[in-house]
Amino acid sequence: MRKTRVGKRWLLSAALALACLPATSSLAQRDHSRDETRTLTGRVFSSADQPVQKAIVYLKNTKSLAVRTYISDVDGSYHFPALAPNVDYEVYAEFNGTRSDTKTLSAFDDRKIFNVTLRLHSK
Repeated sequence: MRKTRVGKRWLLSAALALACLPATSSLAQRDHSRDETRTLTGRVFSSADQPVQKAIVYLKNTKSLAVRTYISDVDGSYHFPALAPNVDYEVYAEFNGTRSDTKTLSAFDDRKIFNVTLRLHSK
């Protein structure tokens, strides 16, 4: 009788340990992926090299096709944090009928911080 109780306790302990293992593993993966996010920063300039306030900066995730926007600050700066490391992104700006060229952030580029200057010109 004693062997059965010890065997059941051991089996129950092992089952509980295994049940906790996947949760711990996925939590570690989430924390690890947070460390590997990328950030895009930059500034928007006019064709006369003046910073452009209130330009709309578009960031397109080429995998999901989701688009995020940012309205440039007084000094023309913009900021997109927490970008996935395994996704390509396209970024461009528009302001009063002008548009910048589209720039690409490649998933193959392992930098954590990107700084991209966008220059507006006629469409």
